[in-house]
Amino acid sequence: MRSENGPSGQPGGGKSRQPAPEPERSLIEKVRRAQIVEAAIEVIAVRGFAKASMAQIAEQAGVSKGVISYHFAGKNELIERTVEQVYDGLGTFVASRLPEQTGTAAWLRVYIGSIAEYMADHRIQLSALGEIFTNFRTEDGGLRYGIASSESIYAHLEDVFRAGQQCGELRAFDARVMAVSLQAAIDDMFAYWSVHPDHDLTAHARELTDLFWHATRADRPSAS
Repeated sequence: MRSENGPSGQPGGGKSRQPAPEPERSLIEKVRRAQIVEAAIEVIAVRGFAKASMAQIAEQAGVSKGVISYHFAGKNELIERTVEQVYDGLGTFVASRLPEQTGTAAWLRVYIGSIAEYMADHRIQLSALGEIFTNFRTEDGGLRYGIASSESIYAHLEDVFRAGQQCGELRAFDARVMAVSLQAAIDDMFAYWSVHPDHDLTAHARELTDLFWHATRADRPSAS
């Protein structure tokens, strides 16, 4: 286990010391990794993916490039962990608002609305994700993030729609098609907001909720 250089340039500042207890070390490493990820978000959002170098990210984080190399195997891993950290924060926020909701109509309102609410307060994260999703490619030249990497999201939305169908709340339709369509609509909502920053994101989320509720709900005969 390596440690970061101290003030003297030597490990631990040139003084001999016992290794930190493992729980403490793990916490310090977790905090440092999160700090580097936040720096990556800032640099990518401001300078763009192509111009976001490891040196600039290190400068933003207030560490050396060697510290980044200690925590991440390379830029690719740093970018992947950046996306994971953003989605972990978003997922935790949305999940905290869903448990008490019953019925698909309420679920749609909370799900779409809470995603919009979270991103409204994390605009720089949204900008960084846009840069990453548009420019980050695999070794064979394909986009790292796209339809294939969204499978877990599609599957979750599909499960929600199928549950609504099984209880009779939703009409018969292809749950996978609806799941893909909903996710695309959410993505486009943020893409539009990125280009038009004065656009009312909250109102857009409400309209999107109504759109998908009317598109999916079961037809019920009017009372005579």
